[in-house]
Amino acid sequence: MEQSTAFLAADEPLHGIALRPRLLPLAPLMVLAALGWIYLGLMIGATTDHGHALGPGFGLLDRFVADGAGRAWIEALCRPAFARSTFQIGTASGPWSVIEFLLAFVMWSAMIAAMMLPTAAPMVLTYAEIAATASAKREPVVSPLLLTAGYLVIWLAFAMLAAGLQWGLARLVALDPALTGAGGLFSAAIFLAAGAYQFSPLKHACLTMCQRPFPYLFGHWSSEPKAVFRLGMRQGLYCIGCCWAMMLVMFAVGVMNVVWMAGLGAVMAAEKTMSTSRLSHVVGVVLLALGLILVVASAIEHWPVRTG
Repeated sequence: MEQSTAFLAADEPLHGIALRPRLLPLAPLMVLAALGWIYLGLMIGATTDHGHALGPGFGLLDRFVADGAGRAWIEALCRPAFARSTFQIGTASGPWSVIEFLLAFVMWSAMIAAMMLPTAAPMVLTYAEIAATASAKREPVVSPLLLTAGYLVIWLAFAMLAAGLQWGLARLVALDPALTGAGGLFSAAIFLAAGAYQFSPLKHACLTMCQRPFPYLFGHWSSEPKAVFRLGMRQGLYCIGCCWAMMLVMFAVGVMNVVWMAGLGAVMAAEKTMSTSRLSHVVGVVLLALGLILVVASAIEHWPVRTG
């Protein structure tokens, strides 16, 4: 860690807080993630009947019991409710209003809080541990909350872009009703693209930065609040580079499908806590397989039937 006269003695309150690094940074992450899940739960409760309209997975358990495991699983998985879910916001009554766009942005922000903030915990804790060491040496430190704020700003920008993409795709559905029938192929393309990205060099470069944040945080250590905020933003960019493709899978399975939210969130968190890329490769194979299943299912569904 850089030692220079630019470091001034830390004051007692900050020194005391930094010596408890797990208490300060994790509490806001957990609170914001919990609020995200609560908000999504309230939205879902207000817009669906028993969750069946929000994409594959919601009705899986009761179908499993009632209709048989194999057929129910394939049916639930291979027919993602792309154009029949809450993704249809604005398509029935024309273009979105500003309020509808803001609601979509809030929804994506809640999804990011629920899915991505928990995955940031290793990075924030690593910074907090470095800050605790610096504070113990009476060096000035910047709160981990500022690092988290920079990280969150980048993901909120991603939420804005995702809401815009949702608006654009909803407009396509409104202008071309036949796209509803092509939902299976659209979803297949997303799964295939997300699966292929799991093997890309960019994915693994960003994943390495997420898995091993210490060298980067230590090498760019600063006692300046603006620098720490920018450091959080750069870590947010690495996180987006690692996870954006899996986040877009939500377009294929229903943007308010909390079953897939929870599953993908757990996968992304697990990726960042491992020291290898094996899980990423396994996930890539699974996503590619799901994409191929959807291609085959769509081809069978639209296969011409000869009569006579």
